[in-house]
Amino acid sequence: MDALKIIEQVRLVPVVILNKVEDTIPTLSAMIKGGVNVAEITFRTACAKECIALAAKTFPDAAIGAGTVLTKEQALEAIEAGASFIVSPGFSESVHEVCKEKNVPYLPGVITPTEIMRCLDLGYHTLKFFPAGVFGGLKAIKNLGAVFAGVKFMPTGGVDNSNLKEFLDCDKILAVGGSWLSKGTPEQIEATCREAVRIKEGK
Repeated sequence: MDALKIIEQVRLVPVVILNKVEDTIPTLSAMIKGGVNVAEITFRTACAKECIALAAKTFPDAAIGAGTVLTKEQALEAIEAGASFIVSPGFSESVHEVCKEKNVPYLPGVITPTEIMRCLDLGYHTLKFFPAGVFGGLKAIKNLGAVFAGVKFMPTGGVDNSNLKEFLDCDKILAVGGSWLSKGTPEQIEATCREAVRIKEGK
């Protein structure tokens, strides 16, 4: 599976925080019904590894990744569980090494030009921009994008359906991430994802 290709097609990356393993299937089923077959399951909870394993097994055609990956150990656990991509809030040398060794796409987080240049040195051209809402949002991405022509960003933080279109209209943005796509009841999640897909498609 080419997880980055799926992310590029879908352009929506729900940040999913699961506190119980049994919430995995209802939450992801709702997102997929809503037209979003991507999930970044965060390592903010104790059951993250089990949730990723269950999701990867249950939804083999979806891009199931791990988010908030801070350490080498978490990266190894996530990949062992079946994560098809890894996301960090910043750049980690040890996570980079694991992903390189295991041939799993890594989307490190950046904010500054220096951080972007560090990632470019290591061959990364798709980068998470986090927290987007705090550090200049779309205006910052456009300014950075003008300097770093070959870089695509995935902004996370401060994005929802109310401003989604202006982010997706920017050619420097590969996809948009956020927890707004995975909040509420399964019915609410499906409706939110469906609306996001509608906005993405300009309908």
